[in-house]
Amino acid sequence: MTEPLVVAIDGPAGSGKSSVSKEVARRLGFGYLDTGAAYRALAWHALEHGADTSDSTAVLEVAGDFDYDISLDPEDYWVRVGPTDVTAAIREQRVTDAVSGVARVAPVRRSVNALFRGLIAGSHRPGVVVEGRDITTVVAPDAPVRILLTAAPEVRAARRSAELDADDVARVAASLERRDSADSTVVDFLTAAPGVTVIDSTDLDFAQTVDAVLGVVRSLVETGVSDVR
Repeated sequence: MTEPLVVAIDGPAGSGKSSVSKEVARRLGFGYLDTGAAYRALAWHALEHGADTSDSTAVLEVAGDFDYDISLDPEDYWVRVGPTDVTAAIREQRVTDAVSGVARVAPVRRSVNALFRGLIAGSHRPGVVVEGRDITTVVAPDAPVRILLTAAPEVRAARRSAELDADDVARVAASLERRDSADSTVVDFLTAAPGVTVIDSTDLDFAQTVDAVLGVVRSLVETGVSDVR
């Protein structure tokens, strides 16, 4: 069986990685893997067990019985921990506040990265659009398409505020900055590694950003995606 083609997309919080990646996957007929959902789901799992997510030992203990599953279908996206559908729950603010503590634990990252590679290999799709923080450098450093999607901080804050129906853009901006600062102690997702194409969507709308990503895919992959609309 031919290995799926991987489109790896990194970027800071609020850069539009998830929505753009999902639409790109739809357009290509690829799977879509939201890697951040795994860390959010583990944070949710830890909170449900009353664990202190700032304590690495506590995180490792609850990670031992972490039963995680995620859909790679961009048309039918869901996330589960055991039998519980946590698709909406992992977007709660309490989980957002806890996720960086979970993601900073090195053994957790190694285990989850192995999970991601298994999901990609077993996707049974011609390709998978994989988005997150260290996809282009750690999870899929050999992917034929590697993109860093970014935007100016104030633009990212405004977009995230609109998603959350929040009026206080300054508060959202501060939250994004805290999260990026915490996560950047573990992985560099703000600087493009060699061979990674940067797409700055500061002056692009959603449709233009999707087209820009598809343009990179078309230019870097010789077959299989040339007929994408």
